[in-house]
Amino acid sequence: MRLFILFSFLALILFSACGYPQKAIEKTYSAQTESPVPNYSQIQYWAAHPYKTDPADSVPATLKHNYQPDSTVDIFFIHPTTYIDEAKTYGWNAPINQIDINYKTDNSTILYQASIFNEAGRVFAPRYRQAVFSAYFPKNLADSTAAMNAFNLAYSDIKTAFEYYLSNYNNGKPIVIAAHSQGSTHGKRLLKDFFDTTNLRNQLIVAYLVGMPIEYNYFTQLKACIKPEQTGCICSWRTYKTGYTPNHIIQEKETAIVTNPITWEADKPVATRQLNKGGILMNFNKVIPSVTNAVVQGNILWSNKPKFFGNILYTTKNYHIGDMNLYYLNIRENMALRKKAFLQKQEPY
Repeated sequence: MRLFILFSFLALILFSACGYPQKAIEKTYSAQTESPVPNYSQIQYWAAHPYKTDPADSVPATLKHNYQPDSTVDIFFIHPTTYIDEAKTYGWNAPINQIDINYKTDNSTILYQASIFNEAGRVFAPRYRQAVFSAYFPKNLADSTAAMNAFNLAYSDIKTAFEYYLSNYNNGKPIVIAAHSQGSTHGKRLLKDFFDTTNLRNQLIVAYLVGMPIEYNYFTQLKACIKPEQTGCICSWRTYKTGYTPNHIIQEKETAIVTNPITWEADKPVATRQLNKGGILMNFNKVIPSVTNAVVQGNILWSNKPKFFGNILYTTKNYHIGDMNLYYLNIRENMALRKKAFLQKQEPY
């Protein structure tokens, strides 16, 4: 736990909000009003939305000259936990309009993760009453019950947001589900409820459910992606330093989906750092090529210590917070490849 808190603190330093206009941030937050329940017909309850300017629209400076956004597909992005508070200042779930938490969300995960997909299509990322980080580590039966209730409440917001999105914005467009950490906890439930055994599965380009174990046998119809251009499937990985496997993962009984985010091929589980097109760490506008490698190892992904200026301070063995950032360009290019393959099929959806 102490390690994670230290890691999170370091991440706040590393993943600064450069590249997004400060005035736009202030304008967004000043427009918010207090409400305990999100109303997704109101734009303020979306961290990212095509009808407003937000950090998901940001493009690293070195990529802007080739940037060609498209609106033929939609990305529904579910952000990870940004309510990390041992004291549970706001209870088991974050208030939907808590300014500090929302600011942190927008200028960390929305900027550094959701922006990966902004060239592929329209990005929708709902705010939701996320469960506090410690809900993943209940200390007793009472805490376990409270934690389950917290996750259920959080998912109820995600489900409501997705239903509103389907009814009001989708209009039959192909869909990408992308999520990280707590977002993936909710994302796999969303896939189960809306895609797995329904016709909506025909609209699914791909699901990137990163940072949480996604069991192979969790779904009835949906399967793991095994090729880089495959569609209607799931990609997932959890990143740790080469040679390190946490005890709780060693004890896992289910086989998890583990995708190599450089090769994207099940029969190519090893990729050198030279094949890493580029990650984004401290400076959003600086893409760092060959930042690290990727090796599928059991239920997780192993990566060597990332190469960047100041990495001497990067001592953690848990690379969870960099699951997507370390492979920023590879994910961005893979998204474009799967989108192209999906549209070329010209299947009805």
